[in-house]
Order: sequence, then C-alpha cells, then structure tokens
Amino acid sequence: MISLIKGFHDILPDQSLKWAFILDTARSCLSRFGFREIITPIMEKTELFQRGIGQTTDIVEKEMYTFSDLSGDSLSLRPEATAGILRSVVEHSLLRHEQSLKLFSIGPMFRRERPSKGRFRQFFQINAEVLGDNSPLVDAETILAATSILEDIGTQDFCVDVNSVGCKDCRNIYRAELRQFLKPSFGRLCPDCQRRFDTNPLRVLDCKEPECISICRNAPLISDWLDTACKDHFGQVVNALDSLGVNYRVEPRLVRGLDYYTRTAFEFVHSKLGRTKAIGGGGRYDSLISELGGPDVSGIGFGIGIERLSMNLPDEGPLYQRKIDIFVAIIGSDARYKCFEIVNQLRRAGLSVEARYSDMSLKAQMKLADRLGAQWVIMVGENELTQGQVTIRNMKTKEQFLVELGGIEQAVRGEKS
Repeated sequence: MISLIKGFHDILPDQSLKWAFILDTARSCLSRFGFREIITPIMEKTELFQRGIGQTTDIVEKEMYTFSDLSGDSLSLRPEATAGILRSVVEHSLLRHEQSLKLFSIGPMFRRERPSKGRFRQFFQINAEVLGDNSPLVDAETILAATSILEDIGTQDFCVDVNSVGCKDCRNIYRAELRQFLKPSFGRLCPDCQRRFDTNPLRVLDCKEPECISICRNAPLISDWLDTACKDHFGQVVNALDSLGVNYRVEPRLVRGLDYYTRTAFEFVHSKLGRTKAIGGGGRYDSLISELGGPDVSGIGFGIGIERLSMNLPDEGPLYQRKIDIFVAIIGSDARYKCFEIVNQLRRAGLSVEARYSDMSLKAQMKLADRLGAQWVIMVGENELTQGQVTIRNMKTKEQFLVELGGIEQAVRGEKS
C-alpha cells in the first residue's frame, strides 16, 4: 500500500460536510463585508515570497517547498496567500480601476513544518485582504470580519490578541534596544533565535522554546518605542474594537512571523488548541504593495486555518449533517428499471435522490435511508407499478400515503402532505 506523504492529510467524505459548512459560512460572511473572491495559483516564482515575506523569516529560510523547473526557474508552492494575491493585483492593475479593494481567497498552502495536532505541511486557509485604505477603522472592521466568521461557524472560547509592531522607523529603534537586552543571554538562546539575533530579533519574542520564553519575560516592549503616529493609530484601533464589542486583549509581546507587517498585528487565540493556540491572525502592511511593484497604498489582511477551525467543531452537527430529499426503496427485481427511471427523473427536476439497485431487504433500505438523512422514502414494488402508484413515507412524521407515478415531485415539494 502506498501511504500519505508525511504531514499531508485526506479530508474524508464525512469530514467534507463540515468543511463545506465552514467554507460556505466564510464566503457568506465575507460577502456581507464587501469582499470578493480571487483565485490565484498555488505555485509562484520563489522571488515573490523572498521579496514579499522576507528572506530572514523561517518560512523562506527553512519551510518553503522550492524547486527548479525544467527551464531552471526557481518555483515555490505558496506558503501563504497575501504575496500571491498582491502579485495578481499589481500584475492586472486592479487598483487602477478601484481606489480600495476587498479580496478573499480560500485554498491550500504549503510549509515544511514539523507536523503536529492541527498543523500540516499542506493546510487550508481562508484569507482576506483590504487594500487602499489606511484608516484605523479599517483595521478594526477587518478584525470584526474575521471574528464574525468564527462566530458564524460556532467557534467558542476564542479571543483576539492585538498589538502594534510600529512602523519601520520606530521598529528599527526598538530592534536595537531588543538586541541590547538579549545580548547578555545570547548563549542561552536556541539555535534559531541565535540565527535571528542580527536579522530579525523580534522573532525571538515569538519563540516557543522554554528558555527563550524565560529570557524574553522581561524584554522591553515595543509599545514603549512607538512614535506618536503609531501610538495614535493603535489607540484608534482599540477604541473602535471597544465600540464594536469585539472580545480582544492587548498583547504587548505579540509579533507575527512575516516581515511585512506594520502597525496593527493580531491573532485569534483558542484556549483548547495545541501548543500555539492560534486559529489564525493577520496585520497591516503599509509598504508591501509598492515593494512588489504596485502603487504606494496600504493593506491589511488575515488568514484563518480551516483545519484548526474544524477541530473546534463536533464531527456531526445539525448544520452539516448528510441530508437528501428522497430515498427510493426498490421492492423486488421487477421494479428495478422503473425505479431507475424515477430516480433520475427526480434528479433532473432538482431533487437529491438515492437508491440501491442491488438486492436489499426493505428493512435494510429503510435503515440506509435514515442514515442518509432522507426526508422522504418512496417505496416501489410490483403491486404499486401495476396500480400506477407509489407509497411515500415522510421520515419525520412517519405518515404514509399513495401517490400517482406522475405526482411524486409535487408531493415531496409540499403540494401534498
């Protein structure tokens, strides 16, 4: 037997119902907030992620699936969605026609991380981006859009952690201060954090190694080094979140693993999920679009992991149970071909219909109909066909009645009950 690649996973038919519910709910919610869907390739030129995400991030340095194709070009499976979406926006000049854009995408991402509960090497994300509006109210509204998805799906026990990581100017001053603080403890830092020390010391604050956590406990806070404009921006964001009633907390040590974030950064944290407890997160990026060759406009976005959302929901729920309109129970082999016609006529009429053409007892077929969530069962046997009628059973009320062969659709659509 050939088994799965390590870190990848199958989404089985019983699970796909829950996934479909999550995706349909997310699309509906984002549509309410004015987002439109964009579909980009899962593979891009490696340069895009190096420029967009940052060459000193763990994602680019260690986690991307990168290879050379036959022409010698370096290509990578996308590790996140924002860079590809912005590449498409710039390439197709979408901001030339609209001053502000709201876009979302849903699909797989790829990172060669260590697999763990809820963390895979192919994972699926809901991503949303707001481009061209730098108001702090947009930050708060974007966070509300994400929390609305979680609430609509039924996610409980989550909170939004928010922080400001400043602009490039105040963050550069803070980096120098943080290096000074970390320098006496450099030898105790884990190998990854030692490597990050010069190029990206903020990532040390996000390390999950116990010794690094201990060292950073008394580290200076970036909030103490924000300039006036960044402080004012963040103050307006939290005031707006208060007015919206969003359940949030200011987490002064929150940083994100991507270099492009400026000012507002946020994570959706769940108390019962894994070591990191994060369902997703995002932040503002005020120069990324121009760095990728587009206009000098701002953006803010978020990503939510579908696997982690799915873990928070029961495997079976009333909103995503398997349901069909009709099960056709075939009584005797003589009725088989007529039932075949009935089943597919009803499907062409827009109803969901199932039947089993191999020999099964009526009792077994009724059990199957119940398991499939059939609203109606149509029982067809030789006697019914002789009379030109079928027996219809309402699986909820258990009521049974006879209907002419030509009146099945009208009966199950409620024109007869």
